[in-house]
Amino acid sequence: MTAKKYKSLQEFYPYYLSEHQNTTSRVLHFIGTALVVVSLIGGLLFHDLRFILAVPFLGYGFAWVGHFFFEKNKPATFKYPGYSLASDFMLFWDLLNGKQSFKVK
Repeated sequence: MTAKKYKSLQEFYPYYLSEHQNTTSRVLHFIGTALVVVSLIGGLLFHDLRFILAVPFLGYGFAWVGHFFFEKNKPATFKYPGYSLASDFMLFWDLLNGKQSFKVK
């Protein structure tokens, strides 16, 4: 089965949200993205490459645990790496400002 071709991030984001319905998974995504941001800032502030090298492990580690153990699906990263990464940050921001909820109704 071939992957659907999304023409824009706006078109992709609803699909991304549909793959992130589990509360624990959303919390794990939020924590992972927050740690990515903190690690990037730490790397820049302290001029320490180890913070930057930790970024993929922090971001993907938390997200993939959410997908494999709680969502029971494959992360969108495998089919749509760019849109998925952007959507991670969009979900993080939407959760932070209350536009999305950790608990999906």
